[in-house]
Amino acid sequence: MNLKFFLIVSIFLTFYTSALFAEKTHGIAMHGKPKYEKDFTHLNYVNPNAPKGGIVRFGVYGTFDNLNRVAFKGSKAAGLGYINDTLMRRVWDEAFTLYGLIAEYADMPEDRSSITFYINPKAKFHDGSSITREDVLFSLETFQTKGTPNQKKTYGKVTSTEMVGLNGIKMNFISNDDKELPLIVAGFLPIISKKYYSKIDVTKTFLDIPLGSGPYRIESLEPGRQIKYQRVKNYWAKDLLIHKGQYNFDQIIYDYYKDSNVLVEAFKVGEYDYRREYNAKKWFTEYNFNAVSNGDVILNEMKNDRPSGMNALIFNSRKDIFSNPRVRYALSFAYDHEWINKVLYNNAYVRTDSYFDNSPLASTGLPSEQELQLLDPFKDELPTEIFTTTYAPPKTDGSGNPRDNLRIAKKILEEEGWFVIDGKLMKDGKHFEFEFLILSPSVERIALAFQKTLEILGITMNVRTIDSSQYQARLLNYDFDMIKASWNVSLSPGNEQQFYYGSEVGKKEGSRNYAGVDSEVVDFLIEKLVGAKTREELTTAIHALDRVLLWNHYVIPLYHSNTDRIAYWNMFEFPETIPLYGIVIESWWVDQEKVKKLNR
Repeated sequence: MNLKFFLIVSIFLTFYTSALFAEKTHGIAMHGKPKYEKDFTHLNYVNPNAPKGGIVRFGVYGTFDNLNRVAFKGSKAAGLGYINDTLMRRVWDEAFTLYGLIAEYADMPEDRSSITFYINPKAKFHDGSSITREDVLFSLETFQTKGTPNQKKTYGKVTSTEMVGLNGIKMNFISNDDKELPLIVAGFLPIISKKYYSKIDVTKTFLDIPLGSGPYRIESLEPGRQIKYQRVKNYWAKDLLIHKGQYNFDQIIYDYYKDSNVLVEAFKVGEYDYRREYNAKKWFTEYNFNAVSNGDVILNEMKNDRPSGMNALIFNSRKDIFSNPRVRYALSFAYDHEWINKVLYNNAYVRTDSYFDNSPLASTGLPSEQELQLLDPFKDELPTEIFTTTYAPPKTDGSGNPRDNLRIAKKILEEEGWFVIDGKLMKDGKHFEFEFLILSPSVERIALAFQKTLEILGITMNVRTIDSSQYQARLLNYDFDMIKASWNVSLSPGNEQQFYYGSEVGKKEGSRNYAGVDSEVVDFLIEKLVGAKTREELTTAIHALDRVLLWNHYVIPLYHSNTDRIAYWNMFEFPETIPLYGIVIESWWVDQEKVKKLNR
């Protein structure tokens, strides 16, 4: 009897001490170990002694009508990420690593079947109330049930929660197949106040200033025109090592402009302070104004090592006219990249030939042995070119008259039943006609060049420019034939790929599966990459996914650059070290002596 009692007590104490003294960590990495040890002093890409103060103004194209982090309808205001902290904070000199924020520590088993977050007792909302485990649970359940399709799918993998000790909350996952899930929950789930948000309909847009917890709060706004953020001087996490040398501006202001040309001119006269230029031709032709000549404006080109992602003309394959991949492929021969790059962009860009270009994640050559193990079971339903041909988008001689390419396009279209009759491409009495939906007038030059070439094939492409509110609404409902858009990626792609290309989310409004990808193979490969246990497994799955997307011709790849081109008024300083992902504006600061010289 005594022995039995002793054994029961021993077992109880083993479990109790195991739970009580569970191994906690200050950081978690997708693969391997975090770069920074527990006692690190500051991130390598910041100036730990950067002074606080000053104002930075940004110019934004479009408008906004929503301050609600949960509702995915409407146009969210720029900068909302500054007002809500997450459980852990991502850094930009590692592929995908997070360090403690609201969660001071985390405890994750090796199989990643769960994760336990230990809430920092100092964590506060802006009204001084404590951030509790109940707020974390409320945030999780809110985004599980009322967030975007991708958020519902991702956070829905958390099947149960448990309160651990005095300040721990354990999240159990539906399986341990998704190795990225603990990091997604840790770094991307905005923690919102249960007290504040439970009183409102979180599915609807609003313009009331919400309660937050981050380094900035919204000070004021003019709906659709301006939003102003104020640094929270008593911000609860200002002394955390992960934040040292960051969030230095006292005020961040976003001014909105409804004309992209006015947006550029406004920068030139000092109406806002910092601009990143994505149009290479504008960079070379429109930045030789007086303020640059006299040193009041600085132009800077900075190389980056991040994947370029896919910038493309996107076919909506939900539409009958673009449901055939061979037809989509034919139209890619009508896009004259070489001429457009030369005439419109001064040969400043490189043609994109991967969804993960400018990185080792881009597929090259033919599939490896490891890739074939993933692809071979689907061989009968995949394009044969995946196994036999190295992908490359069609090229031209740059003359502006791609006759050889158009002959190929015509041949493919005829094989699919489309023939030119009286100058119009026809099939079953229907003319090949579609709409290219545009938000920014800067895209119009590409559209008009493409339109002209398509006319030679007998295709009518109508170009329509609409305002940002209409554009956002039509994207949410996939109410378009073709758009120009891009999918950004990191060095550690994961669950966001479901939001981009997953079949399930693509059938619900609000995802970024603009192309309407509905593929069992794509879904399988995304599952493989999010479940990858090693960097090698991740890379293999990404390469295979890249090939399947490319050879199904959901898009016409455009171009990319591995250079960040920035212009800013000469009143800022920034650290010498630029991290892996490029510029981190949160590490910049204002030089007050320079401000005086500019009379700002």
